[in-house]
Amino acid sequence: MAKIISIIGSTGSIGVQTLDVARNLGIKVAAMSANSNIDLLEKQVHEFKPRLVSVGSRELASELKARLAGMKVQVLSGLEGMLGVVEVQEADTVVTSVVGTAGLIPTMHAIKNRKNIALANKETLVTAGQLVMEEAKKQGVAIFPVDSEHSAIYQCLMGNSDRQVEKIIITASGGPFRGRTLEELRDITPAQALKHPNWSMGSKITVDSATLMNKGLEVIEAKWLFGRELDKIQVLVHPQSIIHSMVEYVDGSVMAQLGSPDMRIPIQLALTYPDRCGNNFSRLDFLKCSQLTFEEPDTKTFRCLQLAYDAMSTGGTMTAAMNAANEAAVSAFLNNRIAFTAIPEIIEKIMMLHKVNICPGLDDIIEVDNWARTQAEKAVNG
Repeated sequence: MAKIISIIGSTGSIGVQTLDVARNLGIKVAAMSANSNIDLLEKQVHEFKPRLVSVGSRELASELKARLAGMKVQVLSGLEGMLGVVEVQEADTVVTSVVGTAGLIPTMHAIKNRKNIALANKETLVTAGQLVMEEAKKQGVAIFPVDSEHSAIYQCLMGNSDRQVEKIIITASGGPFRGRTLEELRDITPAQALKHPNWSMGSKITVDSATLMNKGLEVIEAKWLFGRELDKIQVLVHPQSIIHSMVEYVDGSVMAQLGSPDMRIPIQLALTYPDRCGNNFSRLDFLKCSQLTFEEPDTKTFRCLQLAYDAMSTGGTMTAAMNAANEAAVSAFLNNRIAFTAIPEIIEKIMMLHKVNICPGLDDIIEVDNWARTQAEKAVNG
């Protein structure tokens, strides 16, 4: 069980729920970072009393310092601040819950400082999975998945041999627009896309769920976390979000992990593994979920899932280009600059333009990320 943690992204959805878990279990928080929500961060500092915090800019850091005058807390800013948060000596586990590729460098830095990782930032493995997993192995640190789907797979693999796995089955809710046609999606607004039927999440991941890109990112993440080839990772739409994922074994047996759609449950397991601790979180009532249904994902209407498979099949820097294009396109959609249906169009355009580096280093991945964002912005404006 993690005794002391650091959190990057403490004011986001996962960060807030991680602090709820820490509050329930009495886990100490040594350091935390946020981007711009210093009102919430200030409250968190007063409650959890970390010795170091970081915010997005120097201006916000100055304001936060003034607010926290008299408290024994160091306030940093920017990337340097996030690196400070993850390297705090007394923390044994770093929860990486920032959105997007902003989590890549801090996660790598945490691994090099021999911190276990509770990974909620899927883009880290999407863009640099091979580098991250190799470094974790080199440093002898564990990466515990926080995503409900990967936590489910992790649990279904417990006590079984990897050699006996036939395939991994990742479930998807289908998002708020399941069953709609492409024509019906053209006038979707950000407000509509942000109404997920089952989960409470941040805006970027909620839009990704609506486009099915989130499931594509999870497929790539599963490949690196569990060492599976793409043709051994299947996505099934399961609207009830009760079965979080499954593993099928060579003898035909299928292990499934079920639970209420409450992110605090996989967060807690990531922090307590191999132990399980009691809590007052929501419990699954089988009498209220008597019907569990499954269907194939509609990759013709929701093309982002197929684009993710295509990017991983190509390999190298293609996944980084795809991911950056998606982040830029989702941001443009949320700011009412493009239509919902333009998101996959922009991603595909950038993927077609990209010249792949098959064996990239970290600097190469960051360069591609910047390039793809620039190209996506041109596509948005064009």
